[in-house]
Amino acid sequence: MNKVLLYLPCFFILGITSPPVAAVAQPAEGFRPLGAHHKLARDIFQELIDINTTLTVGSTRAAEAMAARLRSGGFPESDIELVGPQPQHMNLVVRYRGRGVLRPILFISHLDVVEALRQDWSIDPFTFVEKDGYFYGRGTTDIKCEDADLVANFIRLKQEGYVPNRDIIVALTEDEENGNANGVQWLLNNRRDLIDAEFCINPDGGGGEIKNGKPVTMEVQTSEKIYIDYRLEATNKGGHSSLPVKDNAIYRLAGALTRLAAFDFPITLNETTRLFFARNAAHESGQTRSDMLAMAKIPLDTAAANRLARSSAYYNALMRTTCVATMIRGGHAENALPQTARANINCRMLPDDSPDTVMATLRSVVADTLVTVTSLAVSARGPLSPLRKDLMETLERLTATMWPGVLVIPTMSTGASDGKSLRIAGIPVYGVSGMFTDIDDVRAHGRDERLGVQEFYKGVDFMYGFLKAMTSGSK
Repeated sequence: MNKVLLYLPCFFILGITSPPVAAVAQPAEGFRPLGAHHKLARDIFQELIDINTTLTVGSTRAAEAMAARLRSGGFPESDIELVGPQPQHMNLVVRYRGRGVLRPILFISHLDVVEALRQDWSIDPFTFVEKDGYFYGRGTTDIKCEDADLVANFIRLKQEGYVPNRDIIVALTEDEENGNANGVQWLLNNRRDLIDAEFCINPDGGGGEIKNGKPVTMEVQTSEKIYIDYRLEATNKGGHSSLPVKDNAIYRLAGALTRLAAFDFPITLNETTRLFFARNAAHESGQTRSDMLAMAKIPLDTAAANRLARSSAYYNALMRTTCVATMIRGGHAENALPQTARANINCRMLPDDSPDTVMATLRSVVADTLVTVTSLAVSARGPLSPLRKDLMETLERLTATMWPGVLVIPTMSTGASDGKSLRIAGIPVYGVSGMFTDIDDVRAHGRDERLGVQEFYKGVDFMYGFLKAMTSGSK
């Protein structure tokens, strides 16, 4: 949302073994559903899209529908939990029992979706529609495709009699789109026993990208930037506008904002962002390619990093903490000197940065003791999830089988997802999904949200292979 390897950490080249990847069908061009498991996944997908799970309605009906599917698929009542703080906002947690050789793996995917108004869409957003090679409906990409994927594959594996080497937990949660108060965070605070795991897979943080009709990258998210707001405020005794003075609250604030606009936080790379640039170089040429390859070098080539930062707001955001003015207010009357002027500064902090450092930097940049800098709501820090060799090797092999030539690229999200809460709680999180979407046609949260039909079915097959590969073998 989110092959030749140009830069490989040592664990990729030591020949370290991992569980064999389950056989995965590689559909030909014009692929159509090949079996009952594809039909099951489609039916579940349709059922979920047809259920309105916006904040005002809640996700309980969808959670109950998926619980019913799992019961009919062979899961005992004791392994299915519907829990939550309110009757209309319930989370579904199901446990697939394994041999207990290793600690569980947790998979999370949210049931709730953002609001969609009928008058804004060409179709009813809460009616599943297949046309022109796409599935349409609110949540098709964010992220009921993965809710359906996980439920369908759990049922398929159960019916095949598969016994994993560890428990596999799936949590279909509520409230990801509106602050996470009733979803993953509630489970951590109230029922951590249901979701405690060695690590977590969050499909909402990863997935494939299509460019010009071709799949080009498979992204795996390992970290997220940290959201934090600050307020800049200038105050003054004010007065009548007919008697202006140089000491004006709006002017002081404007000066501080001008200095902030010209400032850049220092460039800092981590394990994920170094590998992101090194592998993305395969899609580039000339100076850009050379600069991306230079990101793998230590010490950092600052000239190359600065060129990349200037070329793309996204590349810039991956390399540094960013702070930007997003709201401004000032004055109280058209004919009075302003007594107050304030601005909201929204910062997205690198995982290794700290709020105290950012605060001190902002005060230094503002350089005016009459403009105060105040920290507002602060998100807790979520550490970088270290790359796992078993996970990355599995992704490499599955991707090479299903999408030959596609690069597997670790990423750091500049936004946030439910994974942040789990990382803060000490559970590493990795964004992994086999669903591919067009990088130039992102409709999540927007009008006529859609997902390619063939992309959905291949994503379902990918997750089947991934589930088995990560839970097979003697260890």
